[in-house]
Amino acid sequence: MSDKLKNIISKQSDQQLRGTVSQLEDAVQLVGFIIGDEEYSVPILNIQEIIKPISWTRVPQTPNYVLGVFNLRGSVIPLIDLRLKFGLQSKKHSDETRFIVMKDGNEVAGFVIDRLTEALRIRKSDIGPAPDTMQEDESMIDGVGKQSDRIITILKVNKLLERDF
Repeated sequence: MSDKLKNIISKQSDQQLRGTVSQLEDAVQLVGFIIGDEEYSVPILNIQEIIKPISWTRVPQTPNYVLGVFNLRGSVIPLIDLRLKFGLQSKKHSDETRFIVMKDGNEVAGFVIDRLTEALRIRKSDIGPAPDTMQEDESMIDGVGKQSDRIITILKVNKLLERDF
């Protein structure tokens, strides 16, 4: 192979690598899940872990969506049912039910979700703002991600973790 051809191939490889890196930097990584009939997501970096349901202890005088607390390797973590928090009917846990443990700074809580969907990568240009019907600082919605066949609501983890109990 000639030096000129090697040089061209090397430049193409460098350009492809830079293109891949810039595409990764231009994307947001999310984890999708279902609550009721809707798909939601949160940034993957805010997820501590996802587990199958374990036993929890009820805590009196808390809102109905706070199921109680559970022990995760020595840490006592509040457990919140997102169906109830979002105004839906409670539902018996199934084989697909999961506890998704989220963190933001020092705040940590577990959330009951109906089922996981998938890890998502959405380009920042495909994420729109929260609907105008909500006050931005009060809303739990960070934005709306668009993919070819669906729309995914992106939630604000810091709002989900806010203690109002």
